[in-house]
Amino acid sequence: MILRLSTLFLRTLREDPVDAEVASHKLLVRAGYIRRAAPGIYSWLPLGLRVLGKVEQIIREEMAAIGAQEVHFPALLPKEPYEATNRWTEYGEGIFRLKDRKDADYLLAPTHEEMFTLLVKDLYSSYKDLPVCLYQIQTKYRDEARPRAGLLRGREFIMKDSYSFDIDDAGLDASYAAHRAAYLKIFERLGLEVVPVKATAGAMGGSRSEEFLHPTEVGEDTFVRSAGGYAANVEAVATVVPPEIDYTGAPAAEVKDTPDTPTIETLVQASNQLAPRADRPWTAADTLKNVVLAVDLPTGVRQLVVIGVPGDRDVDLKRVEANIGSFLPVAGEIVVQPAGEEDLRKHPGLVKGYIGPGESVDAAVLGSTGKTGLLYLVDPRVVSGTSWITGANVDGKHVFGLVAGRDFGWDGVIEATEVRAGDEAPDGSGPLEAARGIEMGHIFQLGRKYAEALGLQVLDANGKLTTVTMGSYGVGVTRAVAALAETYHDDKGLTWPRSVAPADVHVVATGKGSEVFEAAAVLSEELEAAGLEVIYDDRPKVSPGVKFSDAELLGVPTILVVGRGLADGVVEVKDRATGQAQNVALGEAVAHVAALAGK
Repeated sequence: MILRLSTLFLRTLREDPVDAEVASHKLLVRAGYIRRAAPGIYSWLPLGLRVLGKVEQIIREEMAAIGAQEVHFPALLPKEPYEATNRWTEYGEGIFRLKDRKDADYLLAPTHEEMFTLLVKDLYSSYKDLPVCLYQIQTKYRDEARPRAGLLRGREFIMKDSYSFDIDDAGLDASYAAHRAAYLKIFERLGLEVVPVKATAGAMGGSRSEEFLHPTEVGEDTFVRSAGGYAANVEAVATVVPPEIDYTGAPAAEVKDTPDTPTIETLVQASNQLAPRADRPWTAADTLKNVVLAVDLPTGVRQLVVIGVPGDRDVDLKRVEANIGSFLPVAGEIVVQPAGEEDLRKHPGLVKGYIGPGESVDAAVLGSTGKTGLLYLVDPRVVSGTSWITGANVDGKHVFGLVAGRDFGWDGVIEATEVRAGDEAPDGSGPLEAARGIEMGHIFQLGRKYAEALGLQVLDANGKLTTVTMGSYGVGVTRAVAALAETYHDDKGLTWPRSVAPADVHVVATGKGSEVFEAAAVLSEELEAAGLEVIYDDRPKVSPGVKFSDAELLGVPTILVVGRGLADGVVEVKDRATGQAQNVALGEAVAHVAALAGK
């Protein structure tokens, strides 16, 4: 059916919405694709639904190509399955919880691992039933603390999530590879550049994990890559660990008075005055900075952790959040932030500005116990035999020549510091360069975490019960629409690729004579009969300038203008993305536009 602007449910805006920060948010609202209902929650209007539907269709076709079958779960789910996997607690404040009139607990689904697992458990019991892959395209809900950037970071969003079920790890590897290839095809068909990067599993659990990031300056994710092919989310980058050093014969550590040196900069200045080196000046890289962090656990407990890092490196809180879970007594969503004054007051052993490695330091070296009772982790660069200038846990004092492994130990090693451009790739493929991106998809080898928690077992070929192994694979559908708008636009409006555009051609009738509108109407009908989707601007009392502005804002790939040239038997066909226009004979216009659309 031809979409006529005289009746289409559409109002375009000339001004950007006041709450919009990024181009996709501004243009999708201005062009009448979406409307804000609440922070992070949007209504989809007719044109927006057409784009969304085309994104979903591409996904469905590629899922079908690898044998995945579509199901659909409710968004309102009972508490019990999530309690069984402990995610009712682990999600903390990140999910919407509610009670029904009988006081039973429910949640609005943030994701559906539990439901997929229980469905397969309910219906399948033998290895002969496997492998199987199920997927859905469903609305998800997460209580984002700071929803932003329109569809890029919302509280309600649509996601394609699929799950593979295999009898063994070899089957999981095959399912994972099939999904990975399908995702690359999906994003290629959408017209979105993506970089598959190594990622951490986070709260999902499991082993292997990759993200598909769309490079863009407005992305919230930072990733790194090397010329040699290495690519990883910064949370998953492994530091190149230096070799251990033989500290036999290393001089004993010495405590020195260093008043008024609470920062690394002031400490380096004082060190070069108090104990100048013969070979070179002291630098921040020679100091060990002990950073106190407050970790808020899903259980509501707040725990302090001290992390020792080279003084020339800053702590990356996202990397800490991604990697600290293995050192803590509970799993789930963890929030990390710098410890505040109130946190420090509860631990008098932490002397602000002069914190040392803590209770692991030999008391004889420091002249005090320095005990804090806190978990002490170090950066991978802190290897046995390295020598450091660090706090003495005494106000106005630092210790020089404190040797790792000899004078102090640690409870664990954590990837916690910033990853810089120029750092070496862990696979030896060269220096890293940093970029920003939008996470478009994420795939996980979940393994048996959810199957074990929910008792998903089948009989194997020997008649013995075995636990099924699972994979999880997600694509952000509404986020894909936003990423496309972010990528395909100019200063006049959207420039949709043909694969997802709301129509193939936008016919614009300009002029006051009835013959223009009659010719445009006939052309629209002929274009539709040729298999094209048509938007027809048939508004009779709207100026050509407004019509052209709306056509450019809406972003349909081809604009066909019926106007003054009609007297000479021609119409103008314009490519929205390039702006190039040409006059085409009226009788050839349908065939010409159909060829452009690949019909």
